[in-house]
Amino acid sequence: MKIPMLNLVAEHAPYRGELLAAFERVLDSGRFVLGAEVEAFEQEIADWIGVPHAIGVSNGSDALLLALQALGVGPGDEVICPTYTFFATAGAVARLGGEPVFVDSAECCYNLRADQVVSKIGSKTKAIIAVHLFGQCADMDPILAAAANHGIPVIEDAAQALGAKDKGRQAGTMGTLGTFSFFPTKNLGTLGEGGLITTRDASLAEKIKKLRVHGAKQKYFHEMVGGNFRLHEIQAAFLRVKLRHLHGALQNRRIAAARLVEELQSKWRAVFPVDRCVCEGERQSLARTTPGTVLLPYACQEGVGEHTWNQFVIRITGPGKRDETREILAQDGIQTEVYYPRAMHQQSCFAKRKVGEFLSAETFCKETLALPLQCQLPSQR
Repeated sequence: MKIPMLNLVAEHAPYRGELLAAFERVLDSGRFVLGAEVEAFEQEIADWIGVPHAIGVSNGSDALLLALQALGVGPGDEVICPTYTFFATAGAVARLGGEPVFVDSAECCYNLRADQVVSKIGSKTKAIIAVHLFGQCADMDPILAAAANHGIPVIEDAAQALGAKDKGRQAGTMGTLGTFSFFPTKNLGTLGEGGLITTRDASLAEKIKKLRVHGAKQKYFHEMVGGNFRLHEIQAAFLRVKLRHLHGALQNRRIAAARLVEELQSKWRAVFPVDRCVCEGERQSLARTTPGTVLLPYACQEGVGEHTWNQFVIRITGPGKRDETREILAQDGIQTEVYYPRAMHQQSCFAKRKVGEFLSAETFCKETLALPLQCQLPSQR
């Protein structure tokens, strides 16, 4: 039996009838773009997250682009972001003519190191993007404090972290703006594409609403240059259905993650990479990192319900050991994924290759492996 990373057919089966009813509702309405379904979803998701403003947009990459554009990022501006992340984070900066300023990631949770964010703030810094990677919030307090001291806005890239918390605060509620993706593989995914921007700033929310429809509040009267970044009615209707089931889905993922940790400890003698959070720059020597050692994902945030496990990512130390393990699992029918095989500073389009400057990120690219949460692992690798 093959075990996929994610079985979307099985995921949608329990509420298939609700999804079909949502489709028929939109079909019968004759309204397919920015109508009642989008308005209702925006209110429901804003209430769920706990923000006054939530703006539905075309996808998560466009959410980042619009957030940066709303903050005025343009040619010559610098935006601090992690190098170990999905391309859209840095790509959105570059699309506006800005310069991504990369920081390394922490050994504990894969998130960006707060101390490097603080040290790289300069006269050209226009914004900071704090990515909440794999379903766990970055260490926000030192980042927010430094940003406030310099008058710099913070964007939370929460594409993988809807429902995650930092010290009880929901992802997307702490910074100036929060951005989310509803790609089908996300914990709240559409049956296509969709994204979201959150904020407490009413003026920014109004600006983003204009930018998503070519910079116009009134049709054909354009106050600024925007684009077509609209969320479709059918996707909003599907998201409304799935949002009602999200709390239970996240609880199930947390239970599955806890079981997988126990299984890895039992069958693969896996250990945690650190015994405490080191997001603020404290480094620890890892005593048990002989080649082939399996390192578990470490949850920096304490308390129930902080990590949402959008991806369950382990590390396997030693040259080639990750790929060997992946081949063995594939033979057993277990699908895996590599997030990410190349960091942003290594991408040819950014031409920022500086060997050794981002040691953790470069190590992660060679050692990380995402496992499906629902799987039975073999005892021998």
